[in-house]
Amino acid sequence: MSYFSTTKFKLGILGGGQLGKMLLAETQKLDINTFVLENSADAPCAAITNNFVIGDWKNFEDVYHFGRDKNVITVEIEHVNLKALEVLEKEGVKIHPQPSVLKIIQNKGVQKDFFKKNEINTATYKRYTSKTELIHANLEFPCIWKAETMGYDGNGVRKLNCTQDIKNLSDVPCIIEELIPFTKELAVIVARNVDGEIKTFPTVEMEFNQYNNQVEFVLCPATISEEIDKKAQEIALKTAKSFKQIGLLAVELFLTKDHRILVNEVAPRPHNSGHYSIEASYTNQFEQHLRAILNLPLGCTKNKLPAVMYNLSGSKNAYGNVRYKNMEQILKFKGVTPHIYGKKTVKPNRKMGHVTVVNSALSEAKKIAIQVKNTIEVTGDKKQ
Repeated sequence: MSYFSTTKFKLGILGGGQLGKMLLAETQKLDINTFVLENSADAPCAAITNNFVIGDWKNFEDVYHFGRDKNVITVEIEHVNLKALEVLEKEGVKIHPQPSVLKIIQNKGVQKDFFKKNEINTATYKRYTSKTELIHANLEFPCIWKAETMGYDGNGVRKLNCTQDIKNLSDVPCIIEELIPFTKELAVIVARNVDGEIKTFPTVEMEFNQYNNQVEFVLCPATISEEIDKKAQEIALKTAKSFKQIGLLAVELFLTKDHRILVNEVAPRPHNSGHYSIEASYTNQFEQHLRAILNLPLGCTKNKLPAVMYNLSGSKNAYGNVRYKNMEQILKFKGVTPHIYGKKTVKPNRKMGHVTVVNSALSEAKKIAIQVKNTIEVTGDKKQ
């Protein structure tokens, strides 16, 4: 079937947030007929998709009825109703990434077990069913607690320093990981199409905000040796080949003090660590995801220029209707491109956009990105 310039082909996207919005920028270039399912009429995708459907991507009936007449369905968030996708797949709808992949990735405990089974190096861990079980466990502190499901953007992850810290956790199934003494957090995005063609993007380096545990800066290329880069690429490829996913797989990695590389976790979709690629790459991650799920030839993943991305998140006391202070000022900086996601309201730490800086020198791009951070502020019209 031809995907281009026809209303007969229907691409369904579960989720209408910023990842969907940036994916739609690529479907519009190819005039692909799109449908988006999201529960808010104010979602970033609402104004730009061909067809916007109000519904809950966590609800079986909403997902099933949305998907029945679609040729291909993809996701912009992995926490979708899996049972509906499994039924749709049996009925002949193409689901990319596959429900079998989503089933593993939706649960971090199952994901860890998958790593272990496939001999993918990861942090030592143990699964627990409840807070009560955790309280009575003989934990070695400090350690990392992760809720098994519904974690994102730093939510569902806590560092535990003592038994007292357990009392503030949610009473949900979880995993406890050893605290890894890493020197850098890296990521590699891998693309695979239906025919099995596979390509990797350059290894990137992620710098996290110490207060909200969210990615603050992404540097591409990562400031690592050729040997470490080669090792990161090999581990990401091994991980992707184990999943056999169709679409993108973002592989998050720890580089330890003794130069080991461990897989932290994965995401089966475009990822925050790949936003730099819109300005910096020959083929950005959203176009590549589209190529992969439609079984088109994969594009070149090399960089045109080094790049640094800075995440725009709601400031400490930001509530209400969003305001972007000093946007005009950052537009004066060399190589700067802001992306505003279109979310109408803001709250502390909510991702509201990002800014990419490209430059012939990565060090200069980082300096300008820090200037951006010190200049712009994402706030609101209410205080709490």
